[in-house]
Amino acid sequence: MATKPSVTDVEDVLLRANRESLGSERLSAGEERFERRRKTTGLWLAPLVTVVFLLLPLDLAGNQQTLAGILLGVVVLWVCEPLPLPVSGFIGIAATVLLGVAPVDDVLKPFGSSTIFTFIGAFVIAQAMLKHGVARRFAFRVLSLPGVGSSTTRIILAFGAITCVLSAFVSNTATVAMLLPTALGILTVIAKLMQDRGVVAADFDPRRLRVGTALMLMLAYGASVGGLLTPVGSPPNLIGRAQIEEATGVRISFLQWVISALPLCLLMFVVLGVVLLLLNRPEIRRIEGVREYVAEERAKMGPLSRSEKNTLIAFAFTVTLWIVPAVVGLIAGNDSALSKTVSDRLDEGVVAVLGASLLFLLPVEWKRRKFTLTWSDAARIDWGTIMLFGAGIIFGSLLAATGLAKTIGESTSSTLGLASSLPIMLFAVLLAILISEATSNTAAASVVVPIVIPIAAAAGIDPLMPALAATFGASFGFMLPVATPQNAIVYGSGTVPITRMIRSGITFDVCGAILIVAVLPLTAALAGLI
Repeated sequence: MATKPSVTDVEDVLLRANRESLGSERLSAGEERFERRRKTTGLWLAPLVTVVFLLLPLDLAGNQQTLAGILLGVVVLWVCEPLPLPVSGFIGIAATVLLGVAPVDDVLKPFGSSTIFTFIGAFVIAQAMLKHGVARRFAFRVLSLPGVGSSTTRIILAFGAITCVLSAFVSNTATVAMLLPTALGILTVIAKLMQDRGVVAADFDPRRLRVGTALMLMLAYGASVGGLLTPVGSPPNLIGRAQIEEATGVRISFLQWVISALPLCLLMFVVLGVVLLLLNRPEIRRIEGVREYVAEERAKMGPLSRSEKNTLIAFAFTVTLWIVPAVVGLIAGNDSALSKTVSDRLDEGVVAVLGASLLFLLPVEWKRRKFTLTWSDAARIDWGTIMLFGAGIIFGSLLAATGLAKTIGESTSSTLGLASSLPIMLFAVLLAILISEATSNTAAASVVVPIVIPIAAAAGIDPLMPALAATFGASFGFMLPVATPQNAIVYGSGTVPITRMIRSGITFDVCGAILIVAVLPLTAALAGLI
């Protein structure tokens, strides 16, 4: 008599088994060995590369060779990750001072820039949105829209839209980590329905469903796409914008950035949906039960709390003041005295800090003097990313100050024959994407943008568009779990086979590069940047 196959407990596989490791990357034995070797290699290769480069008889002026050797060592540390990325940046910063690349005050000056304070304020507001459930409430509100919960395609696209919007203001990593439990809950409902209908075998593995892969990759990739939408959406945006302003004198306002990025993000989202649904075609289209699951979760949340309302007030206050200078410029003219005064007074860093400060002033329970956010809450923001971001700005500034970026740009331009805008933009995007696959997006922007600017200048091309293209390209990196934290998070859920991530990721990398080169000049012109 044939043995009856065991029946998979879908909830146990997808939910309880992931509860303790949710949001963390789980590696196989082979992958763990590779990671150990990669980190060990970085410990000896980084100083070796630096020392060997410093000893080479190169004809580089001033401290360019010293800075280049240090930066090469830091890049090796960033790629191999034997140390936390911010610590690797700190080591490089200390080395530039110890080896006399520049005086310490000049080296550390970028840490006091307005951009750093913009990032800190935005992170604090995002922390409040996560703590008080504003972002999660928004997600369930979208999922409860008529028709969304009855189709796997609509659910996948809705999750992508939710992720895009949230990651425009909240850290990409935090957005994905927050939404992952909801995605797994919905995937559990879908998997149980497939099991009941006999669409799959009784003992199937719910972690290997194509619909699950599409949902999880939409979560990870959608965050990267949405992160392009605003200057504060992703660290590379602020790094690239700061370096563009320093090199060209062109200040890209919050509103100009959004106008430039919005059409591009919309097109990328459409392409992302097509790529994921074609390469990971869901096993089932019509579903029941998701609407009930969403309604149940919304009922648990109840009405808007005072904390949520206060968070929305602080968020609206900040975004409004970020947009005001651009609106005044449109009405009164960018060169008018009023526009310049408003832009100076409503600096984005100052506005971000003011908006964040509101969270410590708006009361939740006045009698107990309990406010929306406490300092212990704020201390949980990702300070490591802010430190890494500061290190990236410092290296970009030193590349320009020592003339090393210009030297690299001129030699690259002559070697590759880059003499017009289109090939330079394509080179910038592809280089940024390639580096972001191997190291952090922040590190990719810190390395590529300062190099691309002098390449364009050497060819007699306005560097704004190539630098902006490189900035956008640095937020890519869809092929590997190590490329971005959000990739690692969804891979760690166990529902995304590495082969499907590579196939989907490389396809979207190529499509994204084409879109940036083709569309960005048009949207930048629409925003009045060129």
